Amino acid sequence: METLKSEYSHIKGWGIDNVSDDEPNYPIKTYTGDDHDRIRWKRPTLQRETVEILKSTERPTNSAVIGTTNPPRGLSGMIRRYAFKHSENEFKHWLPLLFADRIDVVEGIIEDLVHLKVPRLIKERGWYALAKHAPGLLARKIGVRLAVLVVGVGSLKLARR
Repeated sequence: METLKSEYSHIKGWGIDNVSDDEPNYPIKTYTGDDHDRIRWKRPTLQRETVEILKSTERPTNSAVIGTTNPPRGLSGMIRRYAFKHSENEFKHWLPLLFADRIDVVEGIIEDLVHLKVPRLIKERGWYALAKHAPGLLARKIGVRLAVLVVGVGSLKLARR
């Protein structure tokens, strides 16, 4: 605990929540027994890393539980690795992550097609629910996608001339 205090003591307000006399519920709430001995709290055993885990530059250690079901892979994984080299307060972190999510969707569709599975795009995008509950919004979404498709195809035809 002392190493943490000395490491982060330069940060204004660091450790302010460790003073039990300064809690908003003090002295109403009293802690009894070892269950509530927060000063001597021991970190739980960490989950083993079985796949690559991307870590923030601000928090280089893992939390007690980490997600291992969807490790970074392919082009989206390369973009995510780039994003995690930058601080969380920069657009260089968040915008590539948003872009990587879009790329991951396309990679998933391609993976489905490679495994001869038909992607259920309409169902997975929630268009049945939109048709039932917000048909106007669904019409706008389809209209925007058609407009983008028409402009894209038109641009390709112009570029070939």
